[in-house]
Amino acid sequence: MKITVAGQEAVGLLFTAHLARTKNEVWLLEKDQGLVQKIGNSGIRVEGLSRFSCKVNATTESKKIGSCEAVILCVKAFDTEETIKKIKPLINEDTFVLSLQDGLGNIQILNDYAGEDKVIAGVTKQAATHLSAGVLQHTSKGETVIGRINKQPLGKARSILSILNQAGLSTRSSRDINSLIWSKLIISTGINALSAITRLSNGSLLEYPGAREFMRQAVFEAVRVAKKKRVKINYEDPIQKLESVCKATSTNLSSMLEDVLNKRKTEIDFINGAIVRQGKSLGLATPANEALTNLVRTIETSYKARV
Repeated sequence: MKITVAGQEAVGLLFTAHLARTKNEVWLLEKDQGLVQKIGNSGIRVEGLSRFSCKVNATTESKKIGSCEAVILCVKAFDTEETIKKIKPLINEDTFVLSLQDGLGNIQILNDYAGEDKVIAGVTKQAATHLSAGVLQHTSKGETVIGRINKQPLGKARSILSILNQAGLSTRSSRDINSLIWSKLIISTGINALSAITRLSNGSLLEYPGAREFMRQAVFEAVRVAKKKRVKINYEDPIQKLESVCKATSTNLSSMLEDVLNKRKTEIDFINGAIVRQGKSLGLATPANEALTNLVRTIETSYKARV
C-alpha cells in the first residue's frame, strides 16, 4: 500500500516512522522545507517508549508523491481545510482519508472536500513530542481506534488496520467512533485551555482549587451538550475520568500550552470553542467554555503585546 502522512505534529511523525518500517511505500507530506531536508538527510529518530531510527520519503509537494491508497491527516484542526486542498492530487477513487486529529469539525471539512465515502475518523492515545528536527520522544503508547462517522463498516479501508498493527501501532475499528471523538473532546475541554492560560502541567491543575473547579465546570458543560445531542460518552463519571487523566499525565504539558509557550496558533476554536458553538445551537449556556475560549483567543492575538 502507498500511504502518505500529512502533518507537522509529533504524532504524525511518530506514525510515519512506525509505518516506514513496514514493507509499504510511505511518504511524509510536510510544509516545513527545513524539516523535510533534515528528515531526507537523516531520517526520523524515535526515543522514549520506542527507540529506533528509519529513513523516510519526505516532501513539501504533493505532486511528487502521486496518488495513494491511504492518506493520514495529523495536522492541527485549523489546518484541515488547507491540507485537504493540498492533498487532492493524492486522492483517487480508491483512496481513503484517515483523520487522527483532535477537536470537533475536522470530519465535516474532509467530507465536504473528499466525500463522505472516503473519510475515516480516528482517535489515538499514541503521543509524542519534538526533541529537535526529526527527533521525537515517544511519550505515550495506547490504542488507536478508527471508524466511519455514519456507523457504516470500513469496507476496503480495513486494510489500514492490519498495516497499523503490523507497524506496532495497536489499532481496532468501532461502529461508534463519534462517541470516542466526543469522549476525548470532553476531557480536552477541561485540560487544554486552562493549562494554556495558567501555564500549569496537567497534574498541577488539580493542586489549585480554583483551577480544579473551572475544569469541572467546563467538562460539565461539554457533557450537557453531548447528552443533548444524544452522544454516548464512554465513561460513567466524567469528572473522575478528567482527574484520572490529569494524574496519569501529571508531568505533561498539554499541546495547547506548548502552542502558547511557542507563540503559535492553538486549536481553541475546535475544542472549547466547538462546545460554545454547539451549545448555542442547542440553546444551552456554556459560560466556562466561553470564558476559556475568549481568554485563549486573547493570548493568541496578543503575543507581540505581552510583557
